[in-house]
Amino acid sequence: MAYWLVKSEPSTWSWDDQVKRGAKGEPWTGVRNHTAKLNLMKMKVGDRAFFYHSVDEKRIVGIVEVARGHYPDPTAEPGSPWVVVDVRAVEPLKTPVTLADVKAEKSLAEMALLKQSRLSVQPVTAAEWKTLCRMGGVKS
Repeated sequence: MAYWLVKSEPSTWSWDDQVKRGAKGEPWTGVRNHTAKLNLMKMKVGDRAFFYHSVDEKRIVGIVEVARGHYPDPTAEPGSPWVVVDVRAVEPLKTPVTLADVKAEKSLAEMALLKQSRLSVQPVTAAEWKTLCRMGGVKS
């Protein structure tokens, strides 16, 4: 299993919106960055991702699971290179982990969230996953 972090503006698509989709999940649409697209293409069914509220909140609020591998983004122009994966909510973090919390944790200094802060879909190492789950009060 691989680990990821996906970012969303809560005013556009929030954790609560994701939870409401239930077991069916929701396509992770709108990615228009080639590096993020390549990360979506690497995602496999069963992989887990942190759900990050960007913009004003800047915090990890939950965990989602990839429910369907990549396919063409239905919100993109036909024939475009953009893809989506379907994700479903697994569980909220008991304690949301803020960007400030991540920056304060020395073991997370090399995390993509800090090194490639604008990237909307990014990998998370197994060690980072374990640390962030502990910080968020959930089992890894």
